[in-house]
Parts: sequence; C-alpha cells; structure tokens
Amino acid sequence: MTEALCDRRPEPTLERLLADLVPPPRFSRARLENYVPDPAFPSQEEAKQLVSEFAAQLGRPTGGFLAKLRRRPRTARGIYLDGGFGVGKTHLLTSLFHAVPGKRVYGTFVEYTDLVGALGFQRAVELLGESVLVCIDEFELDDPGDTLLMTRLIRELSDRGVAVVATSNTLPDALGEGRFAAQDFLREIQAMAERFQVLRIDGEDYRRRDGVAEIRSLAEPTVREHAEEQTGSTLDDFDELLSHLTTVHPSRYGALIDGVASAHVTGLHGLTHHHDALRFVVLVDRLYDREVPALISSGPGAGIVEDLFAPELLRSGYRKKYYRALSRLASLAHDGSGLLTGGSADPAGERSA
Repeated sequence: MTEALCDRRPEPTLERLLADLVPPPRFSRARLENYVPDPAFPSQEEAKQLVSEFAAQLGRPTGGFLAKLRRRPRTARGIYLDGGFGVGKTHLLTSLFHAVPGKRVYGTFVEYTDLVGALGFQRAVELLGESVLVCIDEFELDDPGDTLLMTRLIRELSDRGVAVVATSNTLPDALGEGRFAAQDFLREIQAMAERFQVLRIDGEDYRRRDGVAEIRSLAEPTVREHAEEQTGSTLDDFDELLSHLTTVHPSRYGALIDGVASAHVTGLHGLTHHHDALRFVVLVDRLYDREVPALISSGPGAGIVEDLFAPELLRSGYRKKYYRALSRLASLAHDGSGLLTGGSADPAGERSA
C-alpha cells in the first residue's frame, strides 16, 4: 500500500536540526562560477561581484596574537539580497556558503526559529556564534514574536563578529508590512537593517524562461496508478494533507518528506485562507529544495491548475510568497509529468532561486 504524508509525524532530534543547517540538495551544486547573470539586468552581475568580494573578505586570515587579545569582537556587517523570486538569490547565498572556509551554517527562517525554540535563545546564540557565517534564506517576518526574536538574534550574532547574509522578497524596513502592525516594531526592524548592506536584484523568473510557467494537472487515475507503481512515492488527498499540516510545525516539513522520491496529490483546489495557503507554501518550498517531483490532480481529467491562491491572497502582504510557490509548484509538476514519459526531474541547473 502506498504511504501517505498524512501518516507521518516527524519528531526530529536536536542532532537532526543541527545536521540540517546546510544547503538542501537542489543547491548542493550552486557555485559563484555557475551563476550566470542575465545581461538585461545589471544588478545580477553586481550581486555576484558583491558576494564574491564578501566571500574573499571572510576567507582572508585576520588572526594573530594581537587579534586574540581583543576583548570585544568587532560588529560584523552582512548582506541582504532582496528581489523577486527566480532571480538567483538562493543560488548566490548557497554559493557564498560553499566559498567560505570555516564553520558556517545555512537554514531557512523557520528552521532558525525552531532551533531557538529547541535550544533556548542564549544557547542558540552561543552555538551559532561559533560560526564565521550564518546564512538565512527566505527571510520573512510573519508575526511580532518572530520579529523580536530574529532581530535580536542577528544583533547578538553580529556583535560577536559573525557575518549574517540573508535573502528575502522584502526590503528590511518593509518586513511585516501588510501583515501585522509593523510600525510598533519599527525600531527593532531598523536596528536589524543597519547591520546589512542591502542589494536589490532585478530580473525575470528563470523558470519561466525555461518554459515552465503553468502547473500541470494530471488525470486522477494516472496519479493514483503512478503512486502505486513507484517505490518511495506518497499519495495524499489535498484536503487531508492540509489538515495534517496543521499538526506538524513548518520547520519539520523537511523531515516530513524524508526518503520521498515523488509526491502525489489528488483533489487539488483553490485556497482562500492564509493559514492553509502559507503552510502549503512551506511544503512546496521543501519539496522544491529536495528536488521531489510532484504529480498533481485537480479533477478527473488533465489540464492546467488555475486560481490556486484566491485573488485576495495574491493582493495581500504575502503575495510574493504565493507567487514564488506557484512558480516552484509549476516546476515540480513539470518534473512529475516527465516521470510519466520516462524523463527525469531536471535538477537546479545553472541558476536556482
């Protein structure tokens, strides 16, 4: 019988949480050398040069006897890569991770908040404070508690001399805009923003340039038959999956799909509420990170999925997350369709975001 994600209740250990602080499989091959800037958008070349120079600076020896005598470390500066989805921000972030020697960690925003919850704030600062570099992907502040937590974490790491580099779809002084009363936390947000050199990266979604623009829905019998025939596949009803996601912390969605070779979902339909939509976005991100093809059915026949996120969601403060999820799910569904024709899932390629 084919397994369902709904049957899984991951409880990752602290050791697992720490071991996961590395770039996911999709970005394991990302390097500065294979990031190819689009000449139509000069900011991409500028970002590549900035990250290259930053990597060289972090890799330069700064030790010595006198340096060890300093009582207080210098406050470290960081980089904040802002831009739309699909322009290569995550590729650049993981390239930096691979280019810098010494201890460094990499994780998404929710992975860091979960780590702080597991360790306690001070222990997390001490542990992460041993790093040369902390990489934070998908920096999005969705509630006041996370705002206070992450801004304080960045300040304390920076004061210890740890370089922090983050990617986001939102400029630092606009974090939380349209989602909660960001003005109440403006001082905290601005204090964090002062630690970064902010660079806006413009460009088009590379997945659209590759011809992957629409989410393909397959006939439901086709999805079910493929799931039953394949080793390592999972099969879930969409509504049951959404319900199950409410019982699993988003930071554990990576563990939820451990060992999954292909994910199959039937009954996909439009989403109208943020709480369901945002959890599904995180699941799509983790499937994309781990290069897990998706075979999707939204009805009895094949077609194109439209209006997955309601118009009011796409006009909200979370709109950039939703558009990124649409792009990534289209890519995963494209890979899933390729499995039916004997093709293989297309890995990250030269530029991933």
